[in-house]
Amino acid sequence: MGHVFVGGVRELRPAGGPGIALVYTPSIASVQPWFTTRRGLAGGIASSGVGAGTLLVPVLVAMAIGPMPWREAMRVLALGVLVLGLLAAALLKRAPAATGADAGGSASGLSLRETLRTSTFRWFYLATVLASPVMFIPFAHVSASARDLGLSEALAVGLVGLIGVGSLVGRFAIGVVADRLGRAQTLVLMQLSMGASYVLWAMAGGHVLLALFALWFGLSYGSIVSLLPAICMDYFGGKSVASVVGTLYSGAALGNLLGPVLAGAVFDHSGHYLGVMAVCGVLSLCATWASRQMKRSGQARY
Repeated sequence: MGHVFVGGVRELRPAGGPGIALVYTPSIASVQPWFTTRRGLAGGIASSGVGAGTLLVPVLVAMAIGPMPWREAMRVLALGVLVLGLLAAALLKRAPAATGADAGGSASGLSLRETLRTSTFRWFYLATVLASPVMFIPFAHVSASARDLGLSEALAVGLVGLIGVGSLVGRFAIGVVADRLGRAQTLVLMQLSMGASYVLWAMAGGHVLLALFALWFGLSYGSIVSLLPAICMDYFGGKSVASVVGTLYSGAALGNLLGPVLAGAVFDHSGHYLGVMAVCGVLSLCATWASRQMKRSGQARY
């Protein structure tokens, strides 16, 4: 979900959703069956490209817009994404654990239908739905909130870049922690951490606290995103891991679609984000509870 500002009004437009679904989901799912004990770290490294892109691509676009019209810069960027994406996709290989080749038979794990019937997946899906508005609202609204506090355009936009910095750190660091503490338990803690970061946003009266919020939120967000595919593999195996991950992400899509839109409507009605922050805090607590129920309802088997 992209966001633009038209005449001072917060307006949201869909941007790149189908492309993300068709590229990110199968790419990140293909990593999980290759690893066992260090699956969290592997997933964090694989997904760190998203955080790196959040930092690098806006800089490259800004550099390109200087010497050429912005439409031409977007075409060049699109061509680069197409070429690099196809090259990267050509390097992807299915792990033996996902095909059953290593065991001389069928792949271990549950089918998508079997997965959907488990209480573990239902709790997991609920946690994802509840957490997704908390995850995506800051991307659309933290810059607007900064402008409302009187910050310059550069500082306001830079907050999204700081979320990217925190996300990149979280994706790398959380894998090491999760592989030792347990990936499901780490998810519970990161859900709670993401909600707690909103306290800084609510308290912020200037750039310092907003920057700290962006980093803390980004670290929690990046950690959660990198953990989801690994936990799918832990609980449901490699037989249908791409389908399971894609189904789980449909829950995140609901929050991505509705969260920023509803947050904008609340702001237009009240003139501030305090109500949005309070609701996100409650949703985060509920997502933490649902993640804990997921952990209790099943055990990692793969």
